[in-house]
Amino acid sequence: MALIGPNGAGKSTLLLHLNGILRGEGNLQILGLPVEDRRLRDIRAQVGVVFQDPDDQLFLPTVGQDVAFGPANMGLPKEEIERRVHAALAAVGLPEAVDRSPHHLSFGQKKRAAMATVLAMGPALLVLDEPTSNLDPAGRRQLIEILHAESSTMIVATHDLGAAYELCERVIIMDRGRIVADGPRAAILSDERLLAAHDLELPFARAPEP
Repeated sequence: MALIGPNGAGKSTLLLHLNGILRGEGNLQILGLPVEDRRLRDIRAQVGVVFQDPDDQLFLPTVGQDVAFGPANMGLPKEEIERRVHAALAAVGLPEAVDRSPHHLSFGQKKRAAMATVLAMGPALLVLDEPTSNLDPAGRRQLIEILHAESSTMIVATHDLGAAYELCERVIIMDRGRIVADGPRAAILSDERLLAAHDLELPFARAPEP
């Protein structure tokens, strides 16, 4: 599912509620579990959030240690942690980066390493905030191909409507903290008037009239 909308619509704020990073008023359930203190550990094991800025996610001396951090906090055996680290880094095309410092990676590599830290948890729900932002075309294509290979349910908040079309079957438009449209990607992303009403544009340019 793609979550789109203008700046300030509330997309990132909503994502940060999905595993209790932010806590607002009212009731929220994720995968049937109420988002409350006693359930946060279980929820965070199932809901993996990949932040827009990978430097918010990578904070240990090596990439391997960053990827191992979540599984280690789950109390998994050492052998299982190592298996998950290598599997997650292989999934994002960075198997050779296990002993490298995150600071020595390119921005695109950091994006993929940050995703590996979440994939190592084996989440049922993968939540991504602007996954293709600030990537060059080659890095963007590589990331989209990695996400295509993932089997987890995904929620993707993005301004990249082309990526939304490629990755997601369902699209929700948010504006001013509310859902204003929800439907199949073809219906939502081809509705020029609807998109324009919420400061969005068609994901693909039209050919000029003859």
